[in-house]
Amino acid sequence: MSSQQIAVVTGTSSGIGLSTAIVLARAGFKVIATMRDLTKADALRKRAAGESVAIDIRRLDVQDELSIQTCIGGVIKEFGRVDVLVNNAGAGLLGSTEQTTMAALQRTMDINFFGVWRCTQAVLPTMRAARSGRVISVSSIGGLIGQPFNDAYCAAKFAVEGLMESLAPVAKRFGIHVSLIEPGPVNTEFVATVVKQKENRADVEIADYAPLLSAYLSGSRQMFATAGQTGDDIAAVVLEAAISESPHLRYLTSDMIRGVVARKYVDATGDSIVAMTGARLPQ
Repeated sequence: MSSQQIAVVTGTSSGIGLSTAIVLARAGFKVIATMRDLTKADALRKRAAGESVAIDIRRLDVQDELSIQTCIGGVIKEFGRVDVLVNNAGAGLLGSTEQTTMAALQRTMDINFFGVWRCTQAVLPTMRAARSGRVISVSSIGGLIGQPFNDAYCAAKFAVEGLMESLAPVAKRFGIHVSLIEPGPVNTEFVATVVKQKENRADVEIADYAPLLSAYLSGSRQMFATAGQTGDDIAAVVLEAAISESPHLRYLTSDMIRGVVARKYVDATGDSIVAMTGARLPQ
């Protein structure tokens, strides 16, 4: 049995997941970096080689129960435990409620919420038996404050927030700490992929929405350019949650995001939040 802390990270082919795998490995964790498509592992391998850290790369598809059981079961069989699970795998979706197909909604919920549920459920028995463990889920400001044209994505992230906040006090009775990482804009491939998917998707086209979405995307690009964090910035926060003696439930990753979210906690009506997010859209 390894004396190193065993960390399983999902969605490590790029972005926050890739950075998290590297940062945890640098900190001394035995990192099991997972991804759905192993043909996309080259970027992670290249960076691991460049930083002289060892990464164990395995296939795990968060939408596939058998894949999860095979991967996590294999890790537990080999190492005896999972000390840290980082639920990072995710997928965005741009579109209003009226334009989003049920199939697109279901896929978004399946990856972002049910995938987190499945992976968390897979590690809890051994963590509970060991009376020790960390479940760290990469959420988003979109899990705390709804964002225009992110109806499905925010619904999934809000669900993750509810799941983890509900689980946290019960898990703590068994020595398991639950944390949520809540970034705002992060300059990774994630956003470009979401926009490209929107351009290639045959959604219901409704002319009324076009100028609103255009303005929203323009404002988003400016926000990412001026306030965007890096994958490594977020990975450093994940590491803090992984090693802290008393980890928090929530980790907002920047002062800007803390300021935005603070508005929600002082306005029980929600009106100022709607005004704030609505200000990104033309009248």
